[in-house]
Amino acid sequence: MRILPHGQRIAMYEIYSFCKQVDTIADGGGSRTQRLEALRQWRSHINRLYEQGTRSDTPHHLTNLAWSIDHFSLDQDDFIAIIDGMNMDVETTIVAPDTQTLDLYCDRVASAVGRLSVKVFGMPKDAGRELAHHLGRALQLTNILRDIDEDAMVGRVYLPHELLLAAGLDHATPATIQANTLDGACAPLVAQARTHFGISRDIMRRSARRVVVAPAIMAASYEALLDKLVKRGFSPPRERVRVSKLSKAWFALTQLLQSSY
Repeated sequence: MRILPHGQRIAMYEIYSFCKQVDTIADGGGSRTQRLEALRQWRSHINRLYEQGTRSDTPHHLTNLAWSIDHFSLDQDDFIAIIDGMNMDVETTIVAPDTQTLDLYCDRVASAVGRLSVKVFGMPKDAGRELAHHLGRALQLTNILRDIDEDAMVGRVYLPHELLLAAGLDHATPATIQANTLDGACAPLVAQARTHFGISRDIMRRSARRVVVAPAIMAASYEALLDKLVKRGFSPPRERVRVSKLSKAWFALTQLLQSSY
């Protein structure tokens, strides 16, 4: 985000701040009732920002978000979709969802963020929404593959039921997920993520380089992370995998240089 022009940077910081706050609510302390109420309040804040004639009484902490919404014509439905995704984590503890539910979750917590972001980057509508769809899913599936054990420690399993069943895990629980080799269940998700990354690259190649610098950096960083996960494998103990800051800086420099041609 730091490499973006000033106005875009403000908007992206506001989108990131919103996502961070609702994510903290979903994953934080407090009872389920308290967390649902906090998300309901955020839903009310967002709805209020889109009501006609209410800008004069916008709370101070939402003024930059309100400016971003107006300046980049950000869609209300995308903010609400992100809150709906957080609600999915609070209303019930997700354990081995079916593939359709997992895809809906990915759309809400990742692709919806992408749909907001591509408007800030200035991408054409159709190409932007297509990139948000595919890159959002690629990033979220990579997150899920990276965080298998961390999620299991808080009782969550995002690996889909169908893939676990096909891999011989009939009654998957967080404990069995931590204890078992998961290469068979993870391989199809790896393949899906790679397909989404590939389509995303094609979209970005067809786009003006100046509007895809930020998503290209993210895609390169997360593809490198996915490669590291595959190389490590999914047998316990699963060592935490990271992409170094130096590698991320190299990805950023490469994309910045290409955008200047």
